[in-house]
Amino acid sequence: MNRERLTPDRIRRLKLPAKAAQAFLWDTDAPRLAVRVTAGSKAFIFEAKLNRRTVRTTIGDVLAWNLDDARNEARRLQTVVDQGIDPREQKRDQVAAADAKREEAKRIEAPALDAWQAYLVARAPKWSARSLLDHQRLVDPGGKPKTRGRRPGEGDTTMPGALLTLLNRPLERITADCVRAWLKDEATKRPTQAALAFRLLRAFLNWCSDRPEYRDQAHVDACGSRMAKNELPKKIAKDDCLQREQLPSWFATVRQIQNPVIAAYLQTALLTGARREEVAGIRWKDVDFQWKSLTIGDKVQGNRTIPLTPFVASLLAALPRRNEWVFSSPAAASGRLQEPRIQHNKALTAAGLPNVTIHGLRRSFGTLAEWVECPAGVSAQIMGHAPSATAEKHYRVRPLDLLRKWHTTIEAWILTEAGIEQSGESDVGLRVVRNSL
Repeated sequence: MNRERLTPDRIRRLKLPAKAAQAFLWDTDAPRLAVRVTAGSKAFIFEAKLNRRTVRTTIGDVLAWNLDDARNEARRLQTVVDQGIDPREQKRDQVAAADAKREEAKRIEAPALDAWQAYLVARAPKWSARSLLDHQRLVDPGGKPKTRGRRPGEGDTTMPGALLTLLNRPLERITADCVRAWLKDEATKRPTQAALAFRLLRAFLNWCSDRPEYRDQAHVDACGSRMAKNELPKKIAKDDCLQREQLPSWFATVRQIQNPVIAAYLQTALLTGARREEVAGIRWKDVDFQWKSLTIGDKVQGNRTIPLTPFVASLLAALPRRNEWVFSSPAAASGRLQEPRIQHNKALTAAGLPNVTIHGLRRSFGTLAEWVECPAGVSAQIMGHAPSATAEKHYRVRPLDLLRKWHTTIEAWILTEAGIEQSGESDVGLRVVRNSL
């Protein structure tokens, strides 16, 4: 071995001999320390024997390491070898630990949105399509052109989802104080969405607390039950609904709407009691004119089949078959009707009727059905309400014919009250007559 007392000058003058791959200059002050020179680099190294095998490890570049520090490091490594430990393995373990620490810090600082996406993947098989859509909308970035009406002061693009700003924070920073401030702000802008977001956030945090990778970061108490009660406005049940005496005016003005698709849509919504998007989403393949049935996409059960009553059948049969959608719209990107509300509001104003939302027509069906003493379970099944009692869940299996008996009766009564003459089940030629009331 070429051994000399290392000095900065000797290190600087050390050159790589011709045709040699590497060369060493060993230090006399620290016997296990050397400078190794290769093409383009010089570095301090440590070499010793461990279990009769040579152990060599690089301390660092001579430009980065002070000579005294390199000697101290060589002495430290010698003590490690004296303990029977391979310093190379120790170094690998230290690097791995440092990497793991960095990864852990990175994971902790990652936005809770990452955990939310993992939550959706894990839970989606147990949810309905509508429930999954609700979760996705709460973190939607927004900025998309609106396809429906807007409230006064709103822009032409969609707002970011109600949970997006909150879930952009690291999971461990979503505390009770943070959630309270978020809820108070959201409740002033969109209270209904805020209430939904709060419930889904609470379920998400409970899921995180049960997962080993998130439980140390999740604050399960961040969504206390009293928080929603204190911060959200009291929920007021809506009661917009067509009354019996308003039916003649409503039908007369709705049937005068110039767009036959919208006119048929509004009447179908009232006479089936279906939800707004359930009606808009009816395809021609869902309509069975032969066996008088109508399959509707149910947001809870996936789909449900209800009777195709005579008057509704006549409305649908008269519509143009432009594409797969019954209530088609050539102007809409989706090919189907998107916004019937505007024409409905104009019809209500023309008829001098109070405001009734599209969902109010669904409420109207359930209310008007009581006039013919229809069993509550029957009208609820037609409307797609989940059974609310043990008898309904386990002891009522109603065939379509039984639903048809009552549904046809409800439709006939509503049309009679509206002053619309019904010539027979197969006759689609209907005309308005004077109401006898």
